[in-house]
Amino acid sequence: MTTNITTGLNATQYKSIDGLQIRYAVNDKLDGDPILLLSPLPESILAFLPTWEMFSALGPVIAVDLPPFGRSEVRADMRTPETVGEFVLCIMDAFGLKQPHVVAPDIGTPACLFASARHPGVFKSLVIGSGATDHTDILGILDQIVNAPSLEPFKDLTGEQFVRGAVADMKKYKLPAFALDDYIASYSGQKFWDAMTFIRDYPNSLPRLAKLQPEITVPCQLIVGLHDPFVPVSNAEGLHRGLPKSQLNVIDCGHFVWEDQAEAYARLACDFIQGGYTKL
Repeated sequence: MTTNITTGLNATQYKSIDGLQIRYAVNDKLDGDPILLLSPLPESILAFLPTWEMFSALGPVIAVDLPPFGRSEVRADMRTPETVGEFVLCIMDAFGLKQPHVVAPDIGTPACLFASARHPGVFKSLVIGSGATDHTDILGILDQIVNAPSLEPFKDLTGEQFVRGAVADMKKYKLPAFALDDYIASYSGQKFWDAMTFIRDYPNSLPRLAKLQPEITVPCQLIVGLHDPFVPVSNAEGLHRGLPKSQLNVIDCGHFVWEDQAEAYARLACDFIQGGYTKL
């Protein structure tokens, strides 16, 4: 069931997919290759506000809050990169998407790479990056949470504290108050711990992903920030070396390259989607 049928990123909607209420937004384009935007952590689909118009100029765009992130529902079996990667295919089926270009920064990176490895040809291209694919090469609070023996030291940490601390890394983008409120609401209560369960699975899942990388033949564009305090450039460099078809673009900013350097990010991604992927 779909409710609140409107178009545009500010007019979000919900659709029942595999028994979960999934939040999304669409534009009004019918022609062109479909583009699927998947929300990063600790944000939501509103992270694509500054790039929405540039992506929308290319064709049909659907932005989805990928569970367990954003404002979408989640359940216990949907909190690892592998299971979330499989759910991306459910999203595509629900919207009738055939071989979309997928823009999946941050946590969407390992999820979509798993999906690509296990379902060759399902995506036309991937724009990824700023998401860990090696849990031994991460920094700051991400390293502390992912690699800690337990979450006991973080038992008093709230989703709001986590969101505010992370987005403080933005230096140029003036995050709208309503977007910040949306990010905070996205990780209130149990939703925060659901998201932490996903990244806490990295030590289990990412070594398996590393072994699958030679089998991932989808063209991949990696866009990362030079000064990322959570996922260093070296993480992307390792992924770049492991993928058969990839290019790496490093932009002078921190983690949130899709917001802090939105124009440069969207220009690189759009050029790739418009034909750059065919050159890999």
